[in-house]
Amino acid sequence: MEKTVLLILVSHRKEIAVNVQKLLTAWGCLIKTRLGIHDGVLDNCSESGLLLLELVGDKDKHTEFTRKLKLIEGVSAELVTLSLGE
Repeated sequence: MEKTVLLILVSHRKEIAVNVQKLLTAWGCLIKTRLGIHDGVLDNCSESGLLLLELVGDKDKHTEFTRKLKLIEGVSAELVTLSLGE
């Protein structure tokens, strides 16, 4: 069994989130699971956020998606593949 996870850290979330969301929508067919985390609620929202995506499909597309995210200033993205020896 193998799982591919994309970790995305977004700074200045209020300004950058729109561009990140556009890419997530464009590459949405690769995203099986999405979890977004940021500190704070209501008027105390944090400026940074963490997204965890479980990806499916072609590995080359995963790499290209990650590359495009990294082009957005204030975004850090890491692609991780986990496997269990069977």
